[in-house]
Amino acid sequence: MLAIDYNEKKSIREAFGKKLAELGAKNGDIVVLDADLSCSTQTKFFAKEFPNRFFNVGIAEQNLITTASGLALTGKIPFAATFAVFATGRTYDQIRASVCYQKANVKIIGTHGGITVGEDGATHQALEDISLMRGLPGMTVIVPADCKECEQAVEFAANHDGPVYIRLSRNNLPNIYSDDYKFNPNKAVILKEGEDVTIVSNGDMLAEALKAVELLSEIGINAELLSLPVVKPLDSGTIIESAKKTGLVVTVENHSINGGIGSAICEVLSENLPVKVLRIGMNDEFGQSGTPQDLLKYYKLDAESIVNRIKEIK
Repeated sequence: MLAIDYNEKKSIREAFGKKLAELGAKNGDIVVLDADLSCSTQTKFFAKEFPNRFFNVGIAEQNLITTASGLALTGKIPFAATFAVFATGRTYDQIRASVCYQKANVKIIGTHGGITVGEDGATHQALEDISLMRGLPGMTVIVPADCKECEQAVEFAANHDGPVYIRLSRNNLPNIYSDDYKFNPNKAVILKEGEDVTIVSNGDMLAEALKAVELLSEIGINAELLSLPVVKPLDSGTIIESAKKTGLVVTVENHSINGGIGSAICEVLSENLPVKVLRIGMNDEFGQSGTPQDLLKYYKLDAESIVNRIKEIK
């Protein structure tokens, strides 16, 4: 299943854009909306192939969502894309009332998630989007970790009846999965088995978690690694079974520790199997401008910092 190459990195946004155009050729009901960011979100590929099914609503994200909802209610399958911080924060009321309340078949794509947006700084670094979206009834929340997983998640969203939020990174990501990988919306993925600690991650942090597992192995700590591409609905069973085995769960996310995967897993374990959980993410603070790698290191989200945090509690 794994085909890790840390040196060769690809644009997950480009993978999304090209997959969307491919799906558009197969299904004439797919339409795409963007908030004047088609070069950044990479919906430009769809726009070039299907200009009559592409709608640039301008820098008006509330209109983006309400227009998408209207199109969905007429039988179309709208994909609405913009930066994650605007896709979820500026439009929360519209998503709640016009999409989720009406069970509208809208697919929201939030690109540039987390502090790895980098130099754009705190105002553009979405650190609350997962929390906002997973709290909404009927919303499916997906955070793919590489291009293969992204492509399959987008195809799932196109075929799924109901609201979906997909969060994508700005930075290029290494290949993690081999060609035989199959995205399963109902299951977390056990990337490596272990018995000393369970590490759970997704998105662009999964590569850092993989590096951390390798470093832990060098000092005699055998970590189990779970990939959690689907944050909601959560695969509680796999998480509980892993926690039974290891007795310690560490969550690693490019998001606030409040309301993200750390919170989701704490909720499951507190009700079913109380064990110690260490949440590694942004600690109730905003980010700042800097290169993605410098920011990961500064906020102790890089592989070495993850290892040090685990060593402190083992």
